[in-house]
Amino acid sequence: MAMDMLVKLYDLPLDFRFVQELAEKGIIIRKPIGPEKPHVVNWITEEAAFSAGWASEFEVTMGTHPFTSFIATQESDLIGFACYDATALGFVGPIGVREDRRRMGVGSALLLACLLEMKLKGYGYAAIGWAGPAEFYQKVCAAVPIPDSHPGIYGDMLRG
Repeated sequence: MAMDMLVKLYDLPLDFRFVQELAEKGIIIRKPIGPEKPHVVNWITEEAAFSAGWASEFEVTMGTHPFTSFIATQESDLIGFACYDATALGFVGPIGVREDRRRMGVGSALLLACLLEMKLKGYGYAAIGWAGPAEFYQKVCAAVPIPDSHPGIYGDMLRG
């Protein structure tokens, strides 16, 4: 059963080396720009491994200024994305990486990019809603489970 997790942003070191380390491997972590919105939304919708609602959440982030999302590209191909403040203020997610590009540090980098930007904006904590692989979040950002958080804000969500 998925539950929410909590991250202490004030404990995260302001270390952005992961961006350069991935860039040296040809993977770019960056903010999307407005004209890319339809492309990213379509890509998220077409990726079989992603939840159907993730494209909607990404769209929400493209309506904020600055955008509250990041993308990962490799050789001008989209390989991942991450959002925050999409489902609710202070929430991180969704995060998605193309299946053949997983285990390369892309998901960790996208997550950390969101969390560090939130920290720089003054957030003290971040919630990860319906955290799937809890071990991933524990390892990358020392996230801890929030007891009794299922179904959380998703309990009365419309599903169609």
